[in-house]
Amino acid sequence: MKSQLAALAAQGVYLGTSSWKYEGWLGSLYSPERYEYRGKVARTRFERDCLKEYAEVFKTVCVDAAYYTFPSEKYLQGLADQVPEDFRFGFKVTDAITLKHYPNLPRFGIKAGHPNEEFLNADLFAQLFLHPCESIRTKVGILMFEFSRFWPGDYQHGRDFVADLDAFLGKLPKGWPYGVEMRNKQWLAPEYFACLARHGVTHVYNSWDAMPSVAEQMALPGSLTHPELVAARFLLKPGRKYEEAVQSFQPYDGIKEVYAEGREAGAKLIADGLKTPRRKTMAFVNNRLEGNALDTTAAMIAGAVERQRAA
Repeated sequence: MKSQLAALAAQGVYLGTSSWKYEGWLGSLYSPERYEYRGKVARTRFERDCLKEYAEVFKTVCVDAAYYTFPSEKYLQGLADQVPEDFRFGFKVTDAITLKHYPNLPRFGIKAGHPNEEFLNADLFAQLFLHPCESIRTKVGILMFEFSRFWPGDYQHGRDFVADLDAFLGKLPKGWPYGVEMRNKQWLAPEYFACLARHGVTHVYNSWDAMPSVAEQMALPGSLTHPELVAARFLLKPGRKYEEAVQSFQPYDGIKEVYAEGREAGAKLIADGLKTPRRKTMAFVNNRLEGNALDTTAAMIAGAVERQRAA
């Protein structure tokens, strides 16, 4: 798959996974001996160094860790130093920008259950997220604003969110590759897509519990909001809860359940990207989709090859 991924990236199609520190990939993607200490894989060494080996095969990865805390310049430089020049990172923007209310979870401490005063704060985003990214700007493939599902207490109507989103996107520094990922399926409406297109922001097609499939989202009129940047995250089979997937698929060392529709959508994204030379396509596959993101990615590539042969 290494040569296939390199050839695709050279044509603007970047395929990667959601995060990379999975011990279930030892023996397939990762060489255990590179991380051994006294005859056993040392977890600290593995987690510290495995990105370098990952980047020997893949040309992109989604950095989920950036969602939980603003990344420091030192952290970002540490990532960039482990990958080649043609590698492109996808970053999930920190949830301090995208949460309207903090969930009742221990990690939010005294903020849990309260409104987020920094929701859609463009200045804070520029200061604490974009500024650290400047040092590795050439390796930034896409910055994704993931919005968890909004409830009636957050917004009564989707148009109210779109109005706030419109104002936020209008304040963002230009020249960065932005994407927006939604979790309210009924809000995937013309006014939402038009808002993104107006600001040169791509809609991130996402496979998630209560969302339409990626194929269904791709078929929605106006969903291709940026002619030169397409993004997708294959996270969960629609209808499956995250916790269920974790329990069923760990340790992510092999395919547990084939999701044919997801594979076909991935293959179409790849094939469409190859047919559009000016377009950059960023697609990220999660272990929770089928049990092993490496094999799922290989299946999507094979599907794209078949599409090309049949064309």
